[in-house]
Amino acid sequence: MTSASGPDADGERRIVSDAAGVMVLGACAGWSLITAAAHGGRPEGVLLAVLAVAAGYAAGRIGGALLPVGAPLAGALAGAGVTVAVPHLAPGPQITTPLGHAGATAAVLTLSAGAACCAAWAASVPAVRLALRGLAAGTAVLAAVLGSTSGCAGCLAVLVCSLAAGRTRHRGAALAVMAAVAALVTGLTCAVAARTVPGGPVAALEGRLTPHRVELWRDAWHLMRGDAALGVGPGRFGELSATSAESLLSDGKPHSAPLQQAAEQGVIGVVLLAAAFGWVLYALWRGPRPTPVVLTAGAALTALAAIAALGNALSFATVSVGAGLLAGMATARPLADEPPDQVPETRPRSAGRTPAR
Repeated sequence: MTSASGPDADGERRIVSDAAGVMVLGACAGWSLITAAAHGGRPEGVLLAVLAVAAGYAAGRIGGALLPVGAPLAGALAGAGVTVAVPHLAPGPQITTPLGHAGATAAVLTLSAGAACCAAWAASVPAVRLALRGLAAGTAVLAAVLGSTSGCAGCLAVLVCSLAAGRTRHRGAALAVMAAVAALVTGLTCAVAARTVPGGPVAALEGRLTPHRVELWRDAWHLMRGDAALGVGPGRFGELSATSAESLLSDGKPHSAPLQQAAEQGVIGVVLLAAAFGWVLYALWRGPRPTPVVLTAGAALTALAAIAALGNALSFATVSVGAGLLAGMATARPLADEPPDQVPETRPRSAGRTPAR
C-alpha cells in the first residue's frame, strides 16, 4: 500500500466501522422498543445503556485524538476514583454474592486497568510507560482491597495481555481469540442455565456463584423458552421470575447480560448484544492505533464481557460509559504522530498480515 493511498483507505475503513456501529446501536434501541410494545415492558434501561455507550464512544474518540496519553490516564484515574467514592456503584440493596453488586466495581476497575495500559503504550518515554503500568498494577491491588476478586483477576489479566501485545503482530487473530473467549463464557453460562452441564461442574459453579444466582439464570432461560422470538419485554424479569420474587434483596435482574437479553428480548436480543461486541472488535481491528493499544483495549473489553455474562455489570450506566470511552480512545486517530516504534500494522486487502515499517 502506498503512502498516498494509505490515508484514503484508512478513512474508508473508519467510515465503514462507524456506520456499522450506528446500525448496531440503532437496532438495539429499536428492538427494545418493539419488544416493549409487544409485552408492555420498560425499555428505558436499554435506551440509557445505548446512549451511554454512544456518548462514551464519541467522547473517547475526541479525547483519544487530542490526548492519546492524557485521556486514557484521566479515564483510569476517574474509574479508580469512582470505585472508592461509590464502593458498590449501586443506589439500592444488592444481592451479596460473588459478581453481584461487586460486578460493576470489577468492571470499572478492569476498564481502568485497560485505560492505564493503553496510555502506557501511547507514551514515548520509558519511565512514563513504567509508571502507567504501575498504575494498572495498583488498580489490581485496589480491587483486592475492595474485596473484588473478579476485579483483581480482570486487572491482572489485562496487564498480562497488554505486555504480551507488544510481541503480537497480527491483531486480527488475537481479536478472534478474544471473541472466542467471550463466546465460551457466555456459552457456559447458558449451559448452566439450561441444565446441560454435568452435575459435578454445576455443583462447583453453584459453590462459587451461589445457588440463588444459578436459579435466577434458570428462570431467565425458562422465560426465554416461553417466547424465544420477543421475550417477555424489557425490564419485566423481576416481576415474572419466581426466584427474584422470593428474595427480599432482589434487584429484579438475572445477573447475566446474555440471559437477561434472552429472557426480556428473545434470541434476537442476544444476537444484537453479540453484534455490539463484535462491532467493537471490528472497529478495533480496522482502527488506526498501534496493535498493542488495540489488543490492550480488546482484552479489557473481553474481560468486561466475561464479567457481564456472570454478573449485572451492564446494568450500570457507569460501566456502559466506561466501555464506550475505552473503545473510542483505542480507535481514535491522534492528531500528533505516535512514537515510530508503535506504528500500527497495515492491512492491505490483498495481504492482511504485513506490518507497517
